[in-house]
Amino acid sequence: MSDSPPPLVQLLRTIEVTSAVRRGVLVGAGLAVALYLIRVFELIGPVAGTRSYPVLGVSGWYAMLALVLAVSVAMLVTAVIVTIRLVRLFRHAADQEPSA
Repeated sequence: MSDSPPPLVQLLRTIEVTSAVRRGVLVGAGLAVALYLIRVFELIGPVAGTRSYPVLGVSGWYAMLALVLAVSVAMLVTAVIVTIRLVRLFRHAADQEPSA
């Protein structure tokens, strides 16, 4: 029996998915925290109009929105990085094939 990992695991290691996920999470969290602080502390001015934020209050609602934003941006950045790496990998593999 072979001790090599399954092909999918080898592919994920080759395109460094964990690195892409790490970068995605950092970008998503950074953007979400920045926008949360800007809105909650009104760094660019007060929210237009009067709104009510039941149960959680304004900080709670913006925290929930920040979480959704962070996760969405993290997934988007990760998908873009992984797609770029896959395209590069496939192009490199195509260049390595001998011409018939």
